[in-house]
Amino acid sequence: MVKSYLKYEHSKTFGLITSPSSNILWTPDEDVQNAALRQSGAGRAIVGADEEVLCWDVKKGELLSRWRDKDCVAEVTSIARSTADPDVYAVGYGDGSIRIWDSSIASVIVSFNGHRSAVSVLAFDTEGSRLASGSKDTDVIVWDLVAEVGLYKLRGHENQITGLQFLQPNATTGEHDNETGQSPTAHGVVNGNHDQPGFLLTTSKDAKIKIWDMSSQHCIETHVAQSNGECWALGLSPDGSGGVTAGNDGELRIWSIDQQGLAGIASQIGQESNRKYLKDRGSLQRQGKDRTTGVKFHPRGKYIAAHGSDKAIELWRIRSETEVQKTLARKRKRRREKALAAQSEAADIDLLDGNDKVEDLATADITDVIVPYVIVRTSGKVKSVDWGRGSTSKSLHLLSANTNNELELYSISSRQSEKKTTSEEPPEYNRKFAVDMPGHRTDVRSVALSSDDRMLASSSNGSLKIWNVRTQSCIRTIDCGYSLCSSFLPGDKIVVVGNRNGELEVFDIASSTLIETVKAHDGPIWTLHVHPDGKSMATGSADKTAKFFDFEVAEEEIPGTKRTSPRFKLVHTRTLKVSDDILSVRFSPDSRLVAFSLLDNTVKVFFVDSLKLFLNLYGHKLPVLNMDISYDSKLIVTCSADKNVRIWGLDFGDCHKALFAHQDSIMQVAFIPHNHDGNGHHFFSASKDRMVKYWDGDKFEQIQKLGGHHGEVWAMTVSRTGEFLVTASHDKSIRIWHQTDEQVFLEEEREKELEELYENTLTTSLEQDEEPGAEKAEVTAAGKQTTETLMAGEKIVEALEIGIPDLEAMREWERAKSRQPNTGPPDRHPIFLYTNTSAEAHVLTVVQRIKAAALQDALLVLPFNQVAALFTFLEIWAEKQWNIPLTCRVLFFVLKIHHKQIVASKTMRPMLDGIRQHLRRALQRQKDEMGFNLAALNFVGSRMKDKGSKDYVDEVTWEEEEEKIGKGKKKRGFVDVA
Repeated sequence: MVKSYLKYEHSKTFGLITSPSSNILWTPDEDVQNAALRQSGAGRAIVGADEEVLCWDVKKGELLSRWRDKDCVAEVTSIARSTADPDVYAVGYGDGSIRIWDSSIASVIVSFNGHRSAVSVLAFDTEGSRLASGSKDTDVIVWDLVAEVGLYKLRGHENQITGLQFLQPNATTGEHDNETGQSPTAHGVVNGNHDQPGFLLTTSKDAKIKIWDMSSQHCIETHVAQSNGECWALGLSPDGSGGVTAGNDGELRIWSIDQQGLAGIASQIGQESNRKYLKDRGSLQRQGKDRTTGVKFHPRGKYIAAHGSDKAIELWRIRSETEVQKTLARKRKRRREKALAAQSEAADIDLLDGNDKVEDLATADITDVIVPYVIVRTSGKVKSVDWGRGSTSKSLHLLSANTNNELELYSISSRQSEKKTTSEEPPEYNRKFAVDMPGHRTDVRSVALSSDDRMLASSSNGSLKIWNVRTQSCIRTIDCGYSLCSSFLPGDKIVVVGNRNGELEVFDIASSTLIETVKAHDGPIWTLHVHPDGKSMATGSADKTAKFFDFEVAEEEIPGTKRTSPRFKLVHTRTLKVSDDILSVRFSPDSRLVAFSLLDNTVKVFFVDSLKLFLNLYGHKLPVLNMDISYDSKLIVTCSADKNVRIWGLDFGDCHKALFAHQDSIMQVAFIPHNHDGNGHHFFSASKDRMVKYWDGDKFEQIQKLGGHHGEVWAMTVSRTGEFLVTASHDKSIRIWHQTDEQVFLEEEREKELEELYENTLTTSLEQDEEPGAEKAEVTAAGKQTTETLMAGEKIVEALEIGIPDLEAMREWERAKSRQPNTGPPDRHPIFLYTNTSAEAHVLTVVQRIKAAALQDALLVLPFNQVAALFTFLEIWAEKQWNIPLTCRVLFFVLKIHHKQIVASKTMRPMLDGIRQHLRRALQRQKDEMGFNLAALNFVGSRMKDKGSKDYVDEVTWEEEEEKIGKGKKKRGFVDVA
């Protein structure tokens, strides 16, 4: 009989506030449709956290909602919010996919897949109907959110896209259009859901800034954005009149955008124009000399926030026109004084004076227009910032996401008057709110579970946190040293922590106090383990000693009184000296043996009572980092930096098996602590290759892979019941993996792994990479073959293959029935008998089930010999007027990709004529229907207006009007119905 195992699955993630891989967004509470989520006035922070998006209440530090797609394991790399619909967010992921989320119901509306690598930046247009995405694969794709398809892919940059903004000059230069006599849509094309395609401004790490005309889909202007290497960020002013690009060495380049020129560009079709729409206005220098990774304009447009990767955000203020004029006047005055002091000729002075008077804002030096305002010092290195909207105009609110897993909201006093103050002191700022409690600032180095599996202790450099396992809430936070190992003591009221400086710290959980600090070792304490009897423990250190401590409760006198109070103490009893640093220590469950792993790649096993050497385990090529002993004290499993796991017998010290287990150093191994289900020799291993694996120690087989972490897994612990395990990683997250009732069979797992490998190689081979010398097309179709699109294409082919014979058989039967009414029905495919549908209805159902975003890629899989069959069904759908929009979409796309062959085919051209007639008839019917409905709506609207509105009547004017009409006689009114 084939042995089956129970499956472990990821169930909960906590301890992570924000990931450094993604940007953050601040949203006001007023925009929240759900009243229950509208908690406080400080707004909400939308942040990426590994593969999830989290929504935090900034004031209370509470998690309001969690958006996670169970099919996606890639981490979030970019977030954007629609200005037209505040509930709609676009989220880009590390695998190149994009999902559109509705925040009110926390679910995915649409999924797109077009990029080959991580999405680096996203932007909505002003109407919220289009989305532009830039990626590390150097491409920019524009998506239509209404039709749910990719419109086109723009290619011109040679490195990762770092900035992306829509420019829609119609919205800002409407007055200019009216002056020139053009209609607002004169330079737009009607494109389904937006009249004005507009322009796209992009920057990349190739140090270029480009403007793309979206009506003609090509690049109309390119500049070198930075003088000293890559361009890392792009900020656009709210009115679209200017922008900032940021690069290395703290350089900010300022650009002005000629919106009037862009608005009139459509009238220049066919004409060569040398006009430049982007103008370089000069550079500013940040105080920090590292690369600038983010630039953000304030929504009111008066302030700019810029930050690098250090612990500071620099704010700049844009002066008003009167302030700039005063500065220019002061400079003129100084120049005049210098000229007078140099006793220059009067004519020169007059000439200088006359020239300076014509100076205006457009020609003023950029350092006179944009001036440094204040530097906000943060508690951690800044990853991303966003402006908040304060309750008053007297203060600015700035939300910062730091790389040390915390969010901070700063309040900065804003400049109220334009008068120059006597003392030029920088404005005050203060940290108003912070979300830092639900996570550690640094990597979690050890995790430990209480004896009843209800509490979890996680320790890092600087803090020890106690968590409720069921609710994942942090119930205690205690300051500690640089922790390397930790454990609950019997009774679950005390936690002992081993530090890097050789100290043992003993904490009382109930009162969150430090009971005792014991200077146990001269080097880092790498490991500690509590004896199975719960009365003592052993520690291992880099000072080449292991020490044994007993737990004692001593009665201590309270100073000034005769009363005593019980006090917990660690009493040092024995010391064992070994030849090298101790990395791990383990007692056997039967309390007979204690094992030490050393830096010299060996494991030494001693008797607990006499501390005499029992076994020496040789075999690893690099230091053994961790080990564990099975419930029956018969097996010991060791893991090493040589990527191997070795299983040894504890009776003779023989190596049962060496397994090449991971692709990197293995940090921890742990047996399941009991044998209730016959799984006492099953163990888990956690590695720096981000994987956790489940093994059978008797059969030496890998049972399951648990992937999900986005960083090295540092620590792991298994629950006493074996029902779940907890892992902690470099990505700052703590994850719980629960045992399910689902069974796992080893053969099936191997088959799944092979299928995944095959699918990955298949989709990679389908991506057509250009040859290095070949010239890239500037615009291509936005599509990407995935396993989903391949399967959808296969389903269409399968439906056509069984549909065409059935269609012919049914037509033949209809003809035979007209001649011989008693003719029996033909033998049909079981699908049609089961669903009781016709062939055309079945094929339409199959096509309808394919997501709109994947339909075009699915049709690309279709071989040309199946196109004739598809046209047969398209003609039937058009004739019966079934789902006309989908019919048209399929028809137009197939015509586009197979145009030459279809035109040359004798059989297909008559079909096309038939389809055209049916479609025209359907279109005319829909047009008539819409006209009728519009007229009816207008009529109903006018009637509602007549009945629903009551006008205020002034007696005097009413009498005058009555006399004018003719002594109160009413005139007949006419209603336009058609």
